[in-house]
Amino acid sequence: MKISFFGASILVKNHLLSIVAALILTTAMVSIVVLFNYAQETVSDTNSHFYFYLFLSLIIIFFINYFVIEFLFKSYSKTQIKKISNILPDNMIQEEDAVNFKELGEMIQKNVSEIDMMKEMEDYRKEYLGNVSHELKTPLFSIQGYIETLKDGAVENLNIRDKYLDRIGISVERLLNIVKDLDMISQLESGEISLRYSKFDVNQLIKEIFELLEMEAQNKTAKLILLSPLPVFVNADKQKISQVLINLISNAIHYSNREEATIKVKTTTNKTHATVTISDNGMGIKPEALPRIFERFYRVETSRNRKDGGSGLGLAIVKHIMEAHKQNITVESTYLEGTTFTFSLEKAL
Repeated sequence: MKISFFGASILVKNHLLSIVAALILTTAMVSIVVLFNYAQETVSDTNSHFYFYLFLSLIIIFFINYFVIEFLFKSYSKTQIKKISNILPDNMIQEEDAVNFKELGEMIQKNVSEIDMMKEMEDYRKEYLGNVSHELKTPLFSIQGYIETLKDGAVENLNIRDKYLDRIGISVERLLNIVKDLDMISQLESGEISLRYSKFDVNQLIKEIFELLEMEAQNKTAKLILLSPLPVFVNADKQKISQVLINLISNAIHYSNREEATIKVKTTTNKTHATVTISDNGMGIKPEALPRIFERFYRVETSRNRKDGGSGLGLAIVKHIMEAHKQNITVESTYLEGTTFTFSLEKAL
């Protein structure tokens, strides 16, 4: 009842405003006609006073129309804003606020943007939880299957028992890697991990990582080559940059599925920065996949990555570490020819 009464009162008010505006315009027009008729009877057509009165009449008509129309538009806009505000959230427009259509539009646009952002965050949360559950499900189901098989009597067979226990160990290790990587990303994003800057030779660090991954490269018959062995000193968190290099070089080894696979690492310098480039001649990345490779759990080749036991978080961690250093990492790739990752570090003085 209250809403209908409010609508009826607005309707009556609008009609009254229209009647008042019509009376004002009618009175103004009659006055102008009388004034113009008087001028026409008292002055000659050739007299300059006639044109003066004509011009004066036009000016008066213009201003009267302007102020009446402006008044009507303001009254109409207030009425419409009042109607719109009744269907908007209570905290969006305060009763005492004088809001015009432009401000109202900006308020609505702001709220629409916030709603869109909340929807995107909700979609991201669902996708993220789905990815986490999917990644954890595979090793957990494997562990469950092996344990049930052992409980059903396979534990009596020493060969089967040892083989299944090894596989359970591998699945547990994969679970630990996923949890560790998730914890790392969460801490990087929240800023809980502080970087420990130090001066070190990035090429010496690359050599140490080559030694660490030597066996892995041999299993893939891949060659690791450092193109610029001279010392290049940088100022960064050595442990975090080591993790970046391990992830990138290890990925290059895993994707080197061709004869004479080669991973080349090159460092160049300018006055302020040292640039590290890691190139391989592996399978490359399809153009449509390039924009997404730094996303959590995104896999260029899903089945092979899951077989190798990766968490799917390596490149996401790499990106966060470089952002923590206030540096970017870029990727270029040609499908079936190779991939190149490039990042820069502040050069030590």
